[in-house]
Amino acid sequence: MQKWYSIFPKNPWLSIYAWVVFCLLPFFFIFRSWSAVGISVGTGLLVLFFISYFFSFKSKSGLVYMWISFEIVINIVMTLLFGYVYLSIFTAFFIGNIRSTVGFFIMYGLHIFFTVGAIVAGFFLEINLFLPQVHFILITVIGVILLPFNLYNRSKREKLEDQLEEAEERISELMLLEERERIARDLHDTLGQKLSMIGLKSDLARRLITKSPEAAERELADIRQTASTALKEVRELLADMRATRLVDEVLRARQILAAAEIELRIEGDPAVTNIPSNFENVLGMCLKEAVTNVVKHSEATVCNVIFKQKDDEISITVQDNGKGMKAKKSVGSGLKGMRERLEFVNGSLQIEEEQGTTLTIQMPIVITHQVEEG
Repeated sequence: MQKWYSIFPKNPWLSIYAWVVFCLLPFFFIFRSWSAVGISVGTGLLVLFFISYFFSFKSKSGLVYMWISFEIVINIVMTLLFGYVYLSIFTAFFIGNIRSTVGFFIMYGLHIFFTVGAIVAGFFLEINLFLPQVHFILITVIGVILLPFNLYNRSKREKLEDQLEEAEERISELMLLEERERIARDLHDTLGQKLSMIGLKSDLARRLITKSPEAAERELADIRQTASTALKEVRELLADMRATRLVDEVLRARQILAAAEIELRIEGDPAVTNIPSNFENVLGMCLKEAVTNVVKHSEATVCNVIFKQKDDEISITVQDNGKGMKAKKSVGSGLKGMRERLEFVNGSLQIEEEQGTTLTIQMPIVITHQVEEG
């Protein structure tokens, strides 16, 4: 279930040094009794606890809850006999790693109940043993309450992130399959009829060569014209395949944001006009990068995409209500790539950080008209 070094987490609630102290500190409480029987019992309980703790990381299904129950019982005995309540931190840490929601809340409630009950009973049985360490006991109780929830939420978030990555990969695969099918349909529609016509006219021209050379010549001219038309349509198809349409990119953005449980709100019409396909491709790639940053880094719940097209300018605004992206170093290369693409078409990128992040992509249309005329 877990590797052995996962017993001490990489980013624990307490540092690794504190965990080592919690492993050695029980012996101080045990040897205070100066009784051979007490030392033997305490050492045996401590060994049993760490054996249970080790096997709880190795076990699966229902055995996990059995080992956690052993740990809780040992916590109670150690608290009542030696006044040592701090083993409950170890148990609280493991409970936070339980993936089952029902199992987590059951063990979480039982652990808090028995830990607090053992402490209260200890104060009644031997108050002098607990009163000097009351401040540390309060901190331990707070840790027993908060630590499992912290770890449980982190595990749940990591699981959702893994599911999001799988969903993105699945969406990419489906989009790739859909694109292949579209290419196959376009090629069939573009070439199928014309190639059939070329074959029929070729047979006809072969038969007419000896009977009517003039008619055969006309058929050969039609074959040439049909072949030229087919070649032109194939070139147009390849040009469309290389370009990224803004409308299609909006569809992909909607799918990715839905997989990340982020609400997408669109204002304006993404179907831009009067710009070449390569300029539309730049807008599509910038929109794709902006939406990807929202999904990966913003932790937002709402993403607004606003399209505005004027006579001389087109702009796209991507706004989220997350925590912001400028502080994320990993976003830098993406923003740099967006700026480089926009500079190629005399466009610009503006970033604002206020109640989330707002990216404004602007591109002049006048420049594109000059390029077309040239």
